[in-house]
Amino acid sequence: MTQIDTAISLLRDLIQTPSFSREEQDTASLLNLWLSSRGLEVRRSGNNLWVRGAAYSQDKPTVMLCSHHDTVRPVSSWDGDPFDPRLEDGKLIGLGSNDAGGCVVALSMTFLDMHARKDLPFNLLLALSAEEEIAGAGGVASIMDDVGPVAFAIVGEPTDMALAVAEKGLMVLDCTARGVSGHAARSTGINAISIAMRDIAWIEGYRFPRESELLGPVKMTVTQIEAGTQHNVVPDTCRFVVDVRVTDAYAHEEILADLRTHLQSEVQPRSMRLRPSAIDSDHPVVAAAQDLGLRCFASPTMSDQALLSIPSVKIGPGMSERSHTAGEYITIEELERGLKIYKALLERYAEKIR
Repeated sequence: MTQIDTAISLLRDLIQTPSFSREEQDTASLLNLWLSSRGLEVRRSGNNLWVRGAAYSQDKPTVMLCSHHDTVRPVSSWDGDPFDPRLEDGKLIGLGSNDAGGCVVALSMTFLDMHARKDLPFNLLLALSAEEEIAGAGGVASIMDDVGPVAFAIVGEPTDMALAVAEKGLMVLDCTARGVSGHAARSTGINAISIAMRDIAWIEGYRFPRESELLGPVKMTVTQIEAGTQHNVVPDTCRFVVDVRVTDAYAHEEILADLRTHLQSEVQPRSMRLRPSAIDSDHPVVAAAQDLGLRCFASPTMSDQALLSIPSVKIGPGMSERSHTAGEYITIEELERGLKIYKALLERYAEKIR
């Protein structure tokens, strides 16, 4: 069986195995068996897997190859069974094929191809994570103490094999405007919706003074709102949610303090864990990518990078805009290109640090 045939076979198996976030036990077992059957000593924590290369040495830095095997739930507009992999016109169609099954397969096979090479000036570590789609506590962050020191990570996400050198973080804010209830027919009460509207207008019009050279401005979007119990009662509470895409120009705490200063509504963050990331422009992996003619860009979407406290880049076969869509697919050509470029990138990186 050729390398691409092996890759397609494994990806088909992954598509056929439901792996919603926090329910990835079956794909974790599938990947564990697949790797173990090839002579690798696989470690597992929850639904996360990791493997150290056979040529591991404490005297060398470690490069982590990381991608996730959980998926979102299929949207209702899927045509056919999302768990039935179909090969049509060079496209492998199925849930998780693009996000991020293709990356999981390509990184796993790259690891298999290179992990025992003693000529490399670094160790290889493969980590296949759970709960990425929900940034869950049981995902990649939960195993970092166990895997040991890592110099930097290559995170597999569909980027059309362009290199994401920066990525926005996320802070979700639950906001509550508080008024005083009253009868809608009388001039009584303080309408919480009116308070919320003023705050939302401020959010939509505000621009943070500092902008990231790579990621641009911080972006705030009001995405949910809820108020009122019946038509004739002035509501005393209005709740709304703000999606804040954070750049490396601000800490989460700074943004939160700024909003609390300007808004009348109460502001409560759901989490402060999902930080932006950026790698130095002079990092050897960036130079290696440039030598290979790979496009470097700043990514507006989030990945496991947000939970890693080490330098990282994001790159993988497939295209981000297909993720979470009906009829999600990856092309066989993209998968082949991913296998080729992952290996070339690591080999060129090795030349840079020798």
